[in-house]
This record gives sequence, C-alpha cells and structure tokens, in this order.
Amino acid sequence: MGENMEAHGRSLAAPIIFFTVVSFQIFAKYIERNKKRGMETASETQLRAEIKQLHKEASSYSQPSTFAQAAKLRRTAAARERDLAKIQESRSKELKSSYYSYSQALTILKVFIYFVMVFWFWRVPIAAVPRQLVEPFGKLLSWRAGPPLNDNLMVGIVPWLIVSTRVGKILTRRVIN
Repeated sequence: MGENMEAHGRSLAAPIIFFTVVSFQIFAKYIERNKKRGMETASETQLRAEIKQLHKEASSYSQPSTFAQAAKLRRTAAARERDLAKIQESRSKELKSSYYSYSQALTILKVFIYFVMVFWFWRVPIAAVPRQLVEPFGKLLSWRAGPPLNDNLMVGIVPWLIVSTRVGKILTRRVIN
C-alpha cells in the first residue's frame, strides 16, 4: 500500500514540477510586460489631452493675421510636452526600480524552489518514458534517476527541469504574446 502511494506521488511529480516552472515563467513575463507598458497617471492623461487640444487650436489658425496666436499655442504645447517628458522620466525611474525588485525577488524564489525540488527528488525518478520515444537522448534524460524499469526510461529531476523550462518558455511566448 505504501509503495503504491509512493508511485502515485511520483506520477504527479512531473506535472506539478512542470506547472511550477511554467507559473514562474508566466509571472516573469507579466512583470516584464508591465514594466514595459507602465501605468499612465491622471496628470499624464490630462497633459496629453491639453497638448492635443493646443495643437488642434494652433492648426485651426491658418490666416496670416492669426499667426502670432498659433505660434503662442505651439510654444505652450511644446512647454507642456517638456513637462510631460519630465514627469514620465521620473515615473519611469520609480517603476524600473520597483519592477527590478519584483524581478529580483521572483528570481531568488525561483532558484530556492528549484534547489528544493532538486534536493527532494535527487536520485528519484520523476517520470517513466518508453525507451523508444527518447532513443538518442535516453542516457541524458535518465541522469541520476536510476536504471530502466520494464523497458521504460526513468527521467531525473535535472533533465526534467531543463525540458520543462524550454517547453514552458515556448508556451508562454505563444500564449502571452
């Protein structure tokens, strides 16, 4: 009975490890995407609307007699654009530092979890794969997992983490983009 539970636990180890790896990659992609996009504040939105309105008004003045008014509106719009650029620059520095700390924390957590999984599943087979499916790479996948059993190759934790990482990156790239 205990041996059956252990085999059942090992059979769930491969998908659990895979989904853990993929979830770390999804979180990393989410942090990266939010860092690039950023959130726009109300003052930035208001400044953009004012700049657009000033440009619109300046373009409506097309007569030589209204040239001075149009030039004044264009200078005002340029000043607002400089203010907007300053606000965006200061905000981007703040966002980069906060997202950098989130990214660092995620990396540290990922390394810790990977070490725990390697320690926990060292020399324990994660999955059993028919030998014919992985014929040229059999020795590589069974590294530190034990001998073959019933013509099935045992997959170790380190190769499983590598394969899960590669497949997870491909999946997240396809799904999120």
